[in-house]
Amino acid sequence: MHEFVEAFRFIAHDGAVAGQPALPSLGYLTLQTLKVGAIGLAIALVVAIPLGAWLGHLHRGSFFAINTGNIGRALPSLVVLAIGDAFLGLGLTVVELALVILAVPPVITNTYLAVDSVDREVVDAARGMGMSGARVLARVELPLAVPLIFAGIRTASVFVLSTTTIASLAGFSGSLGDIIANETSYHFSGVLGAAICVAGLTLLVDALLALLQRALTPRGLRLLAQERAGRDAARRSSTSRTVMTQTP
Repeated sequence: MHEFVEAFRFIAHDGAVAGQPALPSLGYLTLQTLKVGAIGLAIALVVAIPLGAWLGHLHRGSFFAINTGNIGRALPSLVVLAIGDAFLGLGLTVVELALVILAVPPVITNTYLAVDSVDREVVDAARGMGMSGARVLARVELPLAVPLIFAGIRTASVFVLSTTTIASLAGFSGSLGDIIANETSYHFSGVLGAAICVAGLTLLVDALLALLQRALTPRGLRLLAQERAGRDAARRSSTSRTVMTQTP
């Protein structure tokens, strides 16, 4: 318990350590972690969403999209960094490459599944109105696919932010990983405080993405989800009352 108290004290003092005035502040390293993660996630989204959406629209490439996700989940972060170091050397470039490789699989898989699973009758109705394939994708399929696409983005954000902390192993200095890998200077309370900041940052980003997801989800889908939740709650309540009535 004492270590947690010291960790929160470390956070409250913005990462200041007695006798180490030259160390970067906790706030600065947190913002740098967010910046590095945002760059990697943005590149992954630019690559994965168009590719996954187009494959889902064509209803082709399921083997590629799904197995890309499986490979991404099975690939350890340190392996990606080690291979990148061998070809690109140490520094920010290899860190961003690793983040992109880890973020692309969940996004491309979820985007493909989201677009591919849109009701065919809705798509046929849009085509019957004279919409081209690109307009059907942009105006019909993608809006209906928003919830599942964002599920992939939120998963990718967790991968990215957690992996950013091991950037120091690739020779990049400027993230919360600097504190976690330097217990000698920051002591265990500093390491624990940085880990708490990483967890808090991940939860904050996930919450912001959830709000963005809600804003971009069509109103009809939100109402349908609420209606289904209400029916499920009523069904569970009815089942519970039935069990209680039958219990002697």
